[in-house]
Amino acid sequence: MSLFLEKVVEDGYTSYNITSAGYFLVVILAIVAFLAVSYFINADGKGKLSVKQLTVSALCLALAFVLSNIKLFKAPMGGSVTIFSMFFVTYIGYLYGPRVSLSAAFAYGLLQMIVDPYIISVPQMLCDYVLAFTALGLSGFFHNAKYGMYKGYVAGVLGRYVFAVLSGVIFFADYAPEGWSPIVYSAAYNGSYLAVESAITIAVLLIPAVRIALNRIKNEALEKGVEKAAQAV
Repeated sequence: MSLFLEKVVEDGYTSYNITSAGYFLVVILAIVAFLAVSYFINADGKGKLSVKQLTVSALCLALAFVLSNIKLFKAPMGGSVTIFSMFFVTYIGYLYGPRVSLSAAFAYGLLQMIVDPYIISVPQMLCDYVLAFTALGLSGFFHNAKYGMYKGYVAGVLGRYVFAVLSGVIFFADYAPEGWSPIVYSAAYNGSYLAVESAITIAVLLIPAVRIALNRIKNEALEKGVEKAAQAV
């Protein structure tokens, strides 16, 4: 563990920082995970992702990563309200289905470990950064459903929420205020910032012009042309 994580003891609490070797490993794993996307069958069943489709996925991840660092509000013990960062991960699922979205979301979770991570153990790191963000890829299971963009986004956020709550209960129960059940506190704490970001995002997605533009992008990303761009989600 010392090769990839460096132990830090402060005020009686033990945490870990990622070493240079750890950062290198995370980046390599993220690249491998993302490249694996190119070997998956496309949502339309016509074969592996094209260069254009792979590029669209990369752009979505890049947008999500950049926007995740624009924080409207940062909670004191982790978690924040960002500008649509989760949406662009779930949007990959809306475009290309679950196998692609889960791999892309896994890569996104690894990238999130690079930005100011808080690690107290390997299991906590996996829960908070790998499993929680990979859960955003659940959106792909709704790529063909009516209102799939909205359903996929909600499913992805709920998946992340479940792992965030589990992490709070298992690894951070001591932070619960006196008289609070750890599960109630974790559910309320994590729900607060995730609910705010979700509400803002869905409100924007409900704007007709935004919905039509995102569907036009989907048609072009799937290389179907733009003739169906004005269809409902």
